[in-house]
Amino acid sequence: MDFEDFIISPRNFKTESWQIGNRITKDIKEDSIVLLFVSDYRGAGGDAEVQDFTAVRKEFYKLAQLDFEIPMVDLGDLVSGKSVQDTHYILQEVLSACHYKRALPVIIGGSNDFAFSLFSALNFHQKSINYTQISNIISLKQGEEINEYTFLGKIFGAKNFSIKNYHHLGYQKHLNEMDSVRLIKEVEFDIIRLAEMMNSTEKTEPFFRKADLVTVNCDAIESFSEPFSMNPQVNGLNRREICAYMKEIGLSENLKTVGIFNYNIYSENQLNHQLLAQMLWYLIEGVNIQQSHPKERQYELFYVLIDDRQFAFKRDTFSNLWYFGDDENIENCIPCSRKDFDDAKKGWLNARLTKF
Repeated sequence: MDFEDFIISPRNFKTESWQIGNRITKDIKEDSIVLLFVSDYRGAGGDAEVQDFTAVRKEFYKLAQLDFEIPMVDLGDLVSGKSVQDTHYILQEVLSACHYKRALPVIIGGSNDFAFSLFSALNFHQKSINYTQISNIISLKQGEEINEYTFLGKIFGAKNFSIKNYHHLGYQKHLNEMDSVRLIKEVEFDIIRLAEMMNSTEKTEPFFRKADLVTVNCDAIESFSEPFSMNPQVNGLNRREICAYMKEIGLSENLKTVGIFNYNIYSENQLNHQLLAQMLWYLIEGVNIQQSHPKERQYELFYVLIDDRQFAFKRDTFSNLWYFGDDENIENCIPCSRKDFDDAKKGWLNARLTKF
């Protein structure tokens, strides 16, 4: 497939040598970070006309590149298909091309249902996907059409999809009907409320550590002065918190794909564009930091006795991150927090750790 027929190349911007825009190229490179902007908002009640992401790019390109080493690519703007399904198909083809080159695609814009395309393209290349989503809404509605309310049900219900773990972060109970929430809990996937994510990333960091795919619904971010998302909310993660979480996403050891959806591209507020640009920057910083970490790790092993049962915890001596389990292969241990270990010493074991 010739992507030139479906992608509008980004315009050039004049930048200083120290700015990140100075190192951005336009062709997919091996082991690179690839940005692709999407304008199809039909899944969130918007339209599919090509939107101008220039304001976001201007804010992003002028940020510092620091000592980032991973190649940066801006593919441009994806032209929407005649139908939503056509856009999903085209996007999956682009994503697959990135995966073949071990590049990390970051999809910006479009409605939240494009998480389905990210999952589908990744699932073609690997099985047993760890998927973490930040979203204030949990919806498993059924329907032929794919939109922001049906995509998650299609992921869970597809016979050819292989999902290992699903973590839903940023849930706000006053915005959700209980049937979908109850079903997620019945299959023992994790649901984390917004209140548990505020002020610190420590408690929820374990849900990002082994994630293959992370998507962010901008509706989970509070709006200020002008709507930040397609479905703006007065409550949500604030500006500092979402940037901190974007860095945690980048620090994932297994990260293959990232999506940032439902951003209000119709906004004319410079602060909204600036926040989205800085979210991208912190994601990229996290990826670069993770790539600089040593591949070989050492672990300290601790045993805790609870009701005459012995439980094992491991601490990564380099990163100071914690795991539950004593398997020699750290991939078979469950990422957890220092608080989980401290609570276990007091006699209380997090139920999440015992369900596997």
